Amino acid sequence: MAFDGITIACIAHELQEKLTGGRISKIAQPEADELLLTVKSREGNFRLLLSADAGLPLIYLTEGNKPGPMTAPNFCMLLRKHISGGRILSVTQPSLERILRFEIEHLDEMGDLCRKYLIVEIMGKHSNIIFCTDTDQIIDSIKHVSAQMSSVREVLPGRTYFIPDTQEKANPLTISEENFTGLVGKKAAKLSKALYTSLTGLSPIAAEEICARAFLDSDRPANSYEQPELIHLYRTFLRFLEPVRSGDCEPAIYYDGKIPVEFSCLPLTVYNHCRKETFSSVSSLLERYYAEKNMLTRIRQKSTDLRRIVQTALERNVKKYDLQAKQLKDTEKREKYRIYGELINTYGYGVEQGSKNFEVLNYYTGEMITVPLDPQIPIQENAKKYFEKYGKLKRTHEAVTTLLKETHAEIEHLRSVQTALDIALQEEDLIQIREELMESGYIRKRNPGSRRPKITSKPFHYISGDGYHMYVGKNNLQNEELTFQTAKGNDWWFHAKGAPGSHVIVQTNGDELPDSTFEEAARLAAYYSSNRGADKVEVDYVEKKHVKKPNGSRPGFVVYYTNYSMMIDSDISGIQQV
Repeated sequence: MAFDGITIACIAHELQEKLTGGRISKIAQPEADELLLTVKSREGNFRLLLSADAGLPLIYLTEGNKPGPMTAPNFCMLLRKHISGGRILSVTQPSLERILRFEIEHLDEMGDLCRKYLIVEIMGKHSNIIFCTDTDQIIDSIKHVSAQMSSVREVLPGRTYFIPDTQEKANPLTISEENFTGLVGKKAAKLSKALYTSLTGLSPIAAEEICARAFLDSDRPANSYEQPELIHLYRTFLRFLEPVRSGDCEPAIYYDGKIPVEFSCLPLTVYNHCRKETFSSVSSLLERYYAEKNMLTRIRQKSTDLRRIVQTALERNVKKYDLQAKQLKDTEKREKYRIYGELINTYGYGVEQGSKNFEVLNYYTGEMITVPLDPQIPIQENAKKYFEKYGKLKRTHEAVTTLLKETHAEIEHLRSVQTALDIALQEEDLIQIREELMESGYIRKRNPGSRRPKITSKPFHYISGDGYHMYVGKNNLQNEELTFQTAKGNDWWFHAKGAPGSHVIVQTNGDELPDSTFEEAARLAAYYSSNRGADKVEVDYVEKKHVKKPNGSRPGFVVYYTNYSMMIDSDISGIQQV
C-alpha cells in the first residue's frame, strides 16, 4: 500500500502512543529536505525521521542515526531556537489526509509557555515540513512555495497555513451511506478509481482491496452498479476502516520470493498468493520495506549499463536472426532448380531451340511439370544455368543454417543474462555478470596489467522441508560451476523448460529424494527463470550425470536427452533459505 492516509493514520497512532509527553532533545537536518528529531519520552529515547523528499517522503521511528552537515541549515537553526526542549502534546491527522500535525509546547524568549505546530505533508513531489504558530501562521518551511510555483497555495513565512481542497474528496471517517453511494455511484470511472478519487487517504491498492472484499468487479464502471450493490460496498468499506479508527493495525510486507512487492497496515487479501511477514510496529515495517526497496533500486541503477549493453546486443541479434531466416526461406526453391536441370538433360534433346518452356513428366512425383526456358541461349545452357542456381542456393542454405543456429544460441545466451540481471540482488552478483559479458566479447576486456575483481557472489542456498540442500545459480557462470563442479553424478538437476533461468541442484547424499523435495526444487527452478509469476511452469529434471555440455558452447548451456518433467507454480514462500 502506498504511503496513503491509512498508513499515516497508523503511524500517527504509534507516534501518539510513544512520543506524547516526550521532549525534543536534538534536532538535525541531515539532508536538505529531511529532519531527524531525538525525543526523550516515558517510553524511552526515540529518533523520528521526517522526510519531505519529492521522490520518497517518509515518517517513521528509527534506531539509525545520520550525521548532519557541519553548519546547520537555517530551517534547522530556527527549529532549535523555538522547540528544542519542547514537549510534544499530541500527534494528530486531519481527516484521513496524508498530513501529521505535531503540537509542541515550549517556552518563548520571555519564559512564557506557548505552542507551535510542526506539520508534515506526505504528498509526493508536493511534500513539505511546515512550522506554524498556534494560529496557523507559517513561521517557515523546509521548502518555500511561491505563487509562481503554485497557484493553489503559497507556503512562505507570514502566510496562513491551510490544507488545499482541490479534488473535492470526502472524509472516509465521517461520510454517510447516502453521500458515499451518491459520490461513488455517479462516476463513470472504474469502481476502484471512483473510490480513491472520491475519498481522501485511499490509495489504488486500498480501493482494489475494498472491491475484492465486497466481491465486486473493480474494473467495471461505478455508475453501472445498482444501489444495493453500492450499499454493500459502503458497509464493506466501513469494516475495512475499523482498524484505522481503533488504531489496531497489522503491519506486514508481502513478498514475491525475496522481493518486497507491497506493504500494508491492514490485511490485504489481494496478496494472499504472496509470502507475508508481519511487524510489531509501523515504523519497523517502513524502515525494512524502504531499505529493501532502496537496495533493489540501487542494484537496478547499477545494472543499467549492463542492461543497456545486453538489450542492444539482443536487438541486433534478433534483427540478424530475422534476416537470416528470410535468407534461409529464399533457398527453399533450390531443389526445384535441380529438378529443372535434370529434366532438361533427360528430355531437352527433343525441344526446339527458342522455346520458352516445355512440358514433361516429373519422374520424382509422376506428375506433368512445365520447365521454363531462356529462348536466347541453347537448351543445354539452360540446364547448366539451373544447376548453377541450385549450387549457389545449396551453399547459401548450408552456411545460413549454421549462422542461424549460432545466432539463436547467442539470443538465448543474452536472454539468460537478462534473467541473471533480474535475479541479481547484490553488487557482487553484477561483478560476475560483467565478467561473463567480457568473456563473451560484449564488454571490452580490462588491460592485462589491471587487477581482476574478487568474485564473492555465491549461489542461493535453500534447505528443503525434508532437510536436503538445494543450490540455485544466480548467473551462467554459477550455473556452470554448480552443474559440473559442485554436483555429483546422482544429485538431481532442475531447469525451467525452454526458458532462460537458473540451474537448481539438489544434493541427494545417495538417498532417494521424497516427492516434496522434488516439488520444492522445481518451484525454485520456476521462480528463478523468465517464467516467474506464471500460474504453471514446466520444469525438466534429471540426474546430473545425464547433463552434458557441448564443446565450445556458451557458459551455462547444457544438453540432456533423458529427463522427467512436471508442471509447478513458482511460489517459493515456504522454502527455507540459508
